[in-house]
This record gives sequence, C-alpha cells and structure tokens, in this order.
Amino acid sequence: MIKSVVNPLNISRFLQPYDDDAANKGIKISIGFDFHKYVSITRVTPTKSPTYPNFRPDCSPIKAGEGFWIVGVDHSDDVVLLDAARLYDLSNSNFADHLESLKAFYADPMIQAHPHDSCTCAAPSAKKITGRVSYLGDLWVRKDYRGQGVPRIAAGIAFGVSFALWAPDFLCGLVARWSLDKGVVAQYEMPHHEPGGSILRLVEEKIVDEDWLVWLTGDELRSRIDSPNKPSQF
Repeated sequence: MIKSVVNPLNISRFLQPYDDDAANKGIKISIGFDFHKYVSITRVTPTKSPTYPNFRPDCSPIKAGEGFWIVGVDHSDDVVLLDAARLYDLSNSNFADHLESLKAFYADPMIQAHPHDSCTCAAPSAKKITGRVSYLGDLWVRKDYRGQGVPRIAAGIAFGVSFALWAPDFLCGLVARWSLDKGVVAQYEMPHHEPGGSILRLVEEKIVDEDWLVWLTGDELRSRIDSPNKPSQF
C-alpha cells in the first residue's frame, strides 16, 4: 500500500516550535549527515561518553540519506546538545533479531565483533518492529543545560527530520532505566516502553548495558506531525 505523501508544510510547522524553544534557551540547532564529522565532534566533547558503534562509520557505515545527527551550540559555539538517528531496513527482519545478530552495531559482526560480544533482546514488541525503522540514540546534553527540557527539543527535531526523510514504519530507541525514572524519557514523548530492550556486552568497546525499548509507530508519528498541538499520549 502506498503511503500518503509527506506534507513539507506540516513538517515545517511541527519543527518550528522546537527550534524556537532551543533559540529561547540560547541554543543554535544544526543538522548534519557526515558521520565521520559527527564522531570527530563527539570525541572532543568533554564529559560525553563514547559514541556507540551504531553511529560510528568505522564499525557500521551509514549510507547517504540513511542517517543524520543534531548538534546544538551556545553563543560561544560550544556544544551543548548532541543526538543521532539512522534508518534500519528491517523489511526481512525485526529489531530484536537485528540487535541479537549484532548487525545493529557492526556491518559484519562475524569479522568485527569480539567472540564474547553478545546482545539479548527480551522485549516482546521488538519482534514486531519491522520495515523501515528510525533508530535514535547517542543523546547528550551538557550539564548546565539539563533539567530545562532539552531532550524534548532533540526528540522533536529528530521526529520531524526522520519523518521528512523516511516516513518510517517505526521510530525507536534504547534507554537506561534511570532515564525513565527521572522523567527524561517522558520528554521524548514516545508512548510505548518495555524492559528487556537490550542486554548488551561489547568487549572491546567496554560496553555493558541493560536498556529498555521505547518506540512509537509510523502512524503515531504521522499523526503527531499532522497534528502538532495534539496532547502527548505518554
């Protein structure tokens, strides 16, 4: 079935309040597509933890048009916000299998992954996340800008740009339990969440995680874009 055409005016109207909110906080938002440049920024950003292999071209190359990143800077051009998104084509797979095969992290897990690397996805809904999937991650907000709703701005922009580029079947992410408990995830305005999204161990990256799955459907995303003033379902 052919999806309805993306309306650029609706996307513009949806994105504008987030950009305005950022400007009111003294943040200038830019969108980038070169992930080599993104990693060069994240590596020199103080206090930011290393970017996961999902968004590192040396581990998992992102083709042109299949990924973007968001950077926010203050009046001194110092970075205060980072976020990234990429498109996974899971037409013949699902998000759970994509994680457990380690293909979410490496272009060729057989060659690139450590023998003891592993990922378990127990969230039941992950197997239903298929088709064109926009995956969001690597969010970082500088300490002096935390507690001001900046994750909501990043998520809103990521939602709008994801829809404009891909009109995905699903939009999802993996988050730590503390971010749910502290209300950070509530700012993402993703209406669904489940435990067991990813129990991850990447030996050489020194990564050991146990994250929740958060997501919304393509129809829910489209509805939000077309009706930006509609109250959140979260």
